[in-house]
Amino acid sequence: MTEDQATRVTTAGWRIRWDADRARVAYDSGWWRRETCADALHRAAKQDPARILLIDGAVRLSAGALNARAERLASALLRRFAPGSVVSFMLPNWHEAAEIYLATMLAGMVAHPVLPSLREHDLRFMLADIGSRIIFVPAEFRGYDYGAMMSRVAAELERCPDIVVVRGDAGPHIAYATLAAEGGTTPLPALDPDDVRMVMYTSGTTGRPKGVLHTHNSLNALIRQIGCHWLVEPGDRFLVPSPISHIGGSIYAFEMPLLLGSTAVLMEKWDPDAAIGIMLAERCTHMAGATPFLQHLLAAARAADTRLPDLKLFICGGASVPPTLVREASAYLDKAVVSRVYGSTEVPVTTIGVIDRDDIDHAAETDGRPGIATVKIAADGEIRARGPQMLVGYVHPEDEASAFDEEGFYRTGDQGKWVDDGYLVVTGRIKDLIIRNGENISPKEIEDLLVAHPGIAEIAIVGIPDARTGERAVAVVVPRGDAAPDVAGLGAFLATHGVARFKYPEQVALWEKLPKNDAGKVLKQAIRASLTAV
Repeated sequence: MTEDQATRVTTAGWRIRWDADRARVAYDSGWWRRETCADALHRAAKQDPARILLIDGAVRLSAGALNARAERLASALLRRFAPGSVVSFMLPNWHEAAEIYLATMLAGMVAHPVLPSLREHDLRFMLADIGSRIIFVPAEFRGYDYGAMMSRVAAELERCPDIVVVRGDAGPHIAYATLAAEGGTTPLPALDPDDVRMVMYTSGTTGRPKGVLHTHNSLNALIRQIGCHWLVEPGDRFLVPSPISHIGGSIYAFEMPLLLGSTAVLMEKWDPDAAIGIMLAERCTHMAGATPFLQHLLAAARAADTRLPDLKLFICGGASVPPTLVREASAYLDKAVVSRVYGSTEVPVTTIGVIDRDDIDHAAETDGRPGIATVKIAADGEIRARGPQMLVGYVHPEDEASAFDEEGFYRTGDQGKWVDDGYLVVTGRIKDLIIRNGENISPKEIEDLLVAHPGIAEIAIVGIPDARTGERAVAVVVPRGDAAPDVAGLGAFLATHGVARFKYPEQVALWEKLPKNDAGKVLKQAIRASLTAV
């Protein structure tokens, strides 16, 4: 290893941010350790080989079977590429993704999950940007031909990765079974827990996407935090409908079964009615997801006349979470804790929520207390965080210049405040602030109130340019039923809550649905673009 005052080059050749003092504290406190998930996988396969780690429909993978498949695939990868190489996979929530992820880890390579909903433009950029050596794609998913797309992408890349097709006709590419059969007895490398283990690109709503780097230790610290705070016990079952290409879905599917003794139950496509059946049949104890997942699950549970008696915890995050939804879900799912949390790809699970059914006020109205992260609110209201689970940098060092402050805190771009001695409340994005006639308006504050309006199913408030006032607040509303809320009606509703008049929306746009990413986060940039284009 070579290092300077703020960076370090890992065994596999990756440049990462490094603070020796904070690293020492992380090791001394036990959040970072010298062993990796590879050790946990081998131990599970040896000590309890029949324990089911992952369920994917009719497929149930035991520790012994998953270890054997991952080792064989790791051997095949090492016959082609050196440790430190990037392995991309663009798969739904399928068990093969876990095999690939763990094989990548065993081979000392870097996993690069890619959302299946992305297409040529984003894929070309990421594969070239990260120098991916191999990519796994489905033959077909949701009616889309991924093999054909990869042929088009390959024709435009200077150095195209090997293309492996999972579940279906590989065509001109490599079949998954063929690659796995190449595996033999290639020795697996010793792993450095401080080496890069995963790169995950941010959504890139402004500018190009940025590749977030995590190590074995940063991800494992995150899982250990969850083990301390989220009521997880050996034998628990975690339903995973969130995309495994997002940080949440990936840790629930790939990491928790090994480090916490749970079982991941995968869903390739979100279907709330099917989810109820799976949760009852598999006795699922945990689930996490953005606001739409909780809304849909609650409606489906009511329709099925079940209160999901095995569910211990529902964690809601990744998007704005209305307090009324948390209260409603907690009251109906009367055996479960329902709580908001806050985090990002860069600092996952920054707050751990409020894991106490008797404290519904803080669970619903705040984003909880910080866990192992240290959180501060800057003078401009920005939330900044650092901790043993934070990223170790970006693929391109120049992306880090504005991402961290002088103390090494990640600058989230979110605004927040402290309430009641240590509970964080996220009030919105700094860039989402609407400044009208010199007054700052937080859209999230108004959205959280208006989502309780009887005529509103969903709402997003954005600012668009206005020659007279600087910005105009537009409420984009998905109506409930035949309702058609207007400016006057929203103003009257806000007046009953004592909201200052300057915060009222000046315009209402009725839409059939709000644009969202695969994790359920509303894409306000897309909304602004649509509104300003007309």
